[in-house]
Amino acid sequence: MTVGATTAPDGVEFTPGPLDRDATIYVAGHRGLVGSAIVRRLEKAGFTHIVGRASSELDLKDRDATFAFFAETRPRYVVLAAAKVGGIMANSTYPVDFLSDNIRIQTNVIDAALSVDVERLLFLGSSCIYPKFAPQPIPEDSLLTGHLEPTNDAYAIAKIAGILHIQAARRQYGKPWISAMPTNLYGPNDNFSPQGSHVLPALIRRYDEAAQSGAASVTNWGTGSPRREFLHSDDMADACLHLLEHYDGPSQVNVGTGTDVTIKEIAATIAGVVGYEGSTEWDTSKPDGTPQKLLDVSYLASLGWTSQISLEEGLRRTVEWYRENVEQLRG
Repeated sequence: MTVGATTAPDGVEFTPGPLDRDATIYVAGHRGLVGSAIVRRLEKAGFTHIVGRASSELDLKDRDATFAFFAETRPRYVVLAAAKVGGIMANSTYPVDFLSDNIRIQTNVIDAALSVDVERLLFLGSSCIYPKFAPQPIPEDSLLTGHLEPTNDAYAIAKIAGILHIQAARRQYGKPWISAMPTNLYGPNDNFSPQGSHVLPALIRRYDEAAQSGAASVTNWGTGSPRREFLHSDDMADACLHLLEHYDGPSQVNVGTGTDVTIKEIAATIAGVVGYEGSTEWDTSKPDGTPQKLLDVSYLASLGWTSQISLEEGLRRTVEWYRENVEQLRG
């Protein structure tokens, strides 16, 4: 058997290679942070039949509607980037929603993809799947070796279920489907709402509003000591296409930059990018979350991919996009 190849129950072997640019490829979550970046990358690569549906057009939590959509469009490739996402506050406040909604979305899309024999499917998870005190940087084999971070354990369990669903499809049906686990992502089309955003877009909005209003100080959650790794969504999209064309295996693949910064450092960088000159206070009564969450990206590097967009350049682009679109953003 060829290394990196999958053999289906019927004996047909699959080896990664260039995707057919004229085939139908469905990007679930095509308007979100990751999905929109993937659509941009696919268009740049010359794909001619990219399919997407807004949640108002297709509710992926609706199993019958999801199956009907797949039966109608019959995509050859699928990127599963649709998910209910949020930061510490949202995950802590609505754990049932994060668990239930994400499991339903994933299960419906994966089962519907099986029903129409989708050739390649890429499932996107999150680095929060790893234990709270995993070794740093976190290798792929840390999965299921320890307790999760309590503030987002419901979301993490849902994503772990998705990884296992992909592995099950490989074992039972010989499908050459794969999973990728991105680090903290940011970029155009992120969620900048005060209640539902992740740390980086929340900081961009907070500091930009403070700069515009002339506020004397900004208050952030926690101590500022946790370390986080940040990857621009355009880099993530590039990695997704690379994995679809170069990887076939049961393990999820980490996607990140391989470097991290403290929350205090990223806050100071954002303040500089938006031009905020006031002071920063830290509300230590609020949770910090996981102390460090740096991914080991050596396997992805061995496949020939590394990130290209620096943090400062990525922040500059994101702030520009935010300011251009602030009136239309959620929240």
